[in-house]
Amino acid sequence: MTTKPSKDLETFDNPQSGRDYTISIRIPEFTCLCPKTGQPDFAIIHIDYIPNKRCVELKALKLYMWAFRDEGAFHEAVTNEILDDLVKVTDPKYMCVRAEFNVRGGLYTTITVEHGSKD
Repeated sequence: MTTKPSKDLETFDNPQSGRDYTISIRIPEFTCLCPKTGQPDFAIIHIDYIPNKRCVELKALKLYMWAFRDEGAFHEAVTNEILDDLVKVTDPKYMCVRAEFNVRGGLYTTITVEHGSKD
C-alpha cells in the first residue's frame, strides 16, 4: 500500500485571500469505532469553511479521516476533534463541521460544531 492513515494535515496558500468564498467538502465514508462496543460507526462528514490565508490539502484530509477508522470515539468528541484540528492548521475565518452518523440502536445522531463567524 502506498499510502497509510495519517493525522498530519497539510495546507496550501489560499489562492484568493482577498476574497471571501466558501469551500464545501463532503466525506461520505467516515468510519470510527464505538468506544463502548468496538463496533464500527459510519458517518457522512460535511466541512464548510471560509478560508483565511490557508486551505486544507484534500489528499492529506483523506488520510486524516482514514486515521479514525481504528479509534474509539463518541460522536460528539470526534466531531469536535476534527474541527479543532482543522482550525489549528488553517485558521479559517469560519468553519462548520457536521457529522451525520448512521443509525445505531435505532438512533441517528448529527453533530454540528462551528468556529468563527460567517460575517
